Amino acid sequence: MPKKSTEKKNVLSKLKDWFKSLKSEVRKIFWPNKEAVLKQSTAVVIISVILSAFIRLIDVVSQLIIKAVGSIF
Repeated sequence: MPKKSTEKKNVLSKLKDWFKSLKSEVRKIFWPNKEAVLKQSTAVVIISVILSAFIRLIDVVSQLIIKAVGSIF
């Protein structure tokens, strides 16, 4: 019987240690301020718009090329 209580204590000890390390890691998180979030969000939106326009341009050009090749045959 002592084996089971030792195993339970061991599991509980490991779980307690895990939560302690989790708490320690959460304290290390750097939370950006409002200005930084706004700047980064703006940059993401601008880059997304530019990339989507570029992909659309590639799509239109490739469609024109495919139509041109298709009309030859």
